[in-house]
Amino acid sequence: MKFMNKVAIITGGGSGIGAATARKMAQEGAKIVLADVHPGNLAKMDEELKAAKYSCLPLQVDVSDEANVQEMVERARDYFGGIDLLVNNAGISPKHAGKKQTLWEMSVAEWDKVMAVNIRGAFLCSRYVVPEMIKRGGGAIVNVSSQAAKAGSVITGGHYVISKAGVVGLTKILARETAEYGIRVNAVAPGRIDTPMIWDVPPEVNEQVRKNIPLRRLGTPEEVAEGILFLLSASSSFITGFVMDINGGSGMYY
Repeated sequence: MKFMNKVAIITGGGSGIGAATARKMAQEGAKIVLADVHPGNLAKMDEELKAAKYSCLPLQVDVSDEANVQEMVERARDYFGGIDLLVNNAGISPKHAGKKQTLWEMSVAEWDKVMAVNIRGAFLCSRYVVPEMIKRGGGAIVNVSSQAAKAGSVITGGHYVISKAGVVGLTKILARETAEYGIRVNAVAPGRIDTPMIWDVPPEVNEQVRKNIPLRRLGTPEEVAEGILFLLSASSSFITGFVMDINGGSGMYY
């Protein structure tokens, strides 16, 4: 098993890409710290993992709240004895009646909320987890960015695009700063993936996106999870500061 007895924190682990990652990592022997802000999703995933006899610590966490994140890390360390792996997956992408707003239309409060969850959350989790990884002699982090960070988007708002571009920058900087401690930091940049995050637009929008993807379909959470597991595993031991596109070819330049 790739992650036997490794302790992994997965934020946004109650659904979508986070849940798929949690399942696959548990199957590979990891002890899962399942962090999510939604108690219903958290309870459902915790029940599923424990029914399969996997080790799981469910924690309701708002990743934008420093005290919440600090407590999560302390509880994970105390419960499992340390932290080896981190997946910064929690993220939001607000819509309005299924549509994005322009930068001049959106409220400052909505901008602040997206930045708080998507980029501040990844910073805070890394900020408190890295010292625990240093104690363990190393570790691996995967941040979940987005194809939108590189190409922009006609579907997601500018705050989401900018926050996910920030995640790429955070990945590069953190990879440099932690390399000497044996910690690798990479990111995945998913395209249109069939998760709850894309269900808040009319079906015809996703259908049009699907037609424009060279592989002619949306991605699945499990496909993104496979990329995350690769970047966390020893199979990618000489890879750091890398952003992996998982988008069915829709990010190709012509």
